[in-house]
Amino acid sequence: MPRRRWIGLVGITAALVLACGWSVFGAKAPKKTVDWVKLNPAFTGATFVNDAEKCRSCHEDAMKTYAGTAHATAIRPGAADGAGECESCHGPRSKHIESPTGELKIDAKAKAQSAVCLQCHEGGTRYAWKAGPHQSNDVNCTSCHTVMAKKSERALLATVTASETCYKCHAEVRTDMNKTSHHPLREGHIDCAGCHNVHGATTDLMKKNTVNETCFTCHAEKRGPFVWEHAPVRETCANCHFAHGSNERNLLITKDPFLCLTCHSYGGHINLPRYNRVSNPYGSGCSNCHTSVHGSNHPSGAKLTR
Repeated sequence: MPRRRWIGLVGITAALVLACGWSVFGAKAPKKTVDWVKLNPAFTGATFVNDAEKCRSCHEDAMKTYAGTAHATAIRPGAADGAGECESCHGPRSKHIESPTGELKIDAKAKAQSAVCLQCHEGGTRYAWKAGPHQSNDVNCTSCHTVMAKKSERALLATVTASETCYKCHAEVRTDMNKTSHHPLREGHIDCAGCHNVHGATTDLMKKNTVNETCFTCHAEKRGPFVWEHAPVRETCANCHFAHGSNERNLLITKDPFLCLTCHSYGGHINLPRYNRVSNPYGSGCSNCHTSVHGSNHPSGAKLTR
């Protein structure tokens, strides 16, 4: 076999091994396990019963609502390793059956409850969960998701929509979204997850590395590169815009001309209030002339006038 083809086959095999966790060779990828005793010392000595019917004898009502959820469909009942229906999330229940008290309840602290969910949901968009602000503030998975009943059409959310779930804590964002100028969230065209990775991210839970990169996913025409750049725009869109909502047009922090004057406060310009030659409160103010405030590619656009 030619050397180049042999190297190619080795590379493909290595990629398959990494992607499939050795399953191409018939071996099962190691399963992430939960240290139940660490989460609650009362689990010491408990074993997996692996029989959901024993749970049903006391918890029939809860199991009826659970039957309609995505987990009920996805989790394999009767697994020999204890990964059956109830015990996948509630831990080994042999001691609970012997003495059905609340001793084996998982601590309500974020790290404890989230550890149970992360045995299956650790990868993907949750890669930064452990370092994220939600876990740091004792928000756990069940703060936003309801496992035992279907309350939403996707993601096992605690309310009907993602945004309503976020509003349970972020009431100030709901207020902003009800302002005159807002992103089309209340109209149902986007939701909070359109801009934020709620499971953890490097910057303010943004889906991208920066605020600007997140904005550019929809507002690509503002990306540039531009021959003539506007420095505050390059720095961050948040210098001029309130992303969640504003009572000024185009999500602006304040009325157009006064927003410009927060930086351009030097004297002698026709648009400064004391000259009264251009009425600041009316029309578009500065952007009547400086139309390309995000940047210009026109040879004569040094002042962002075209």
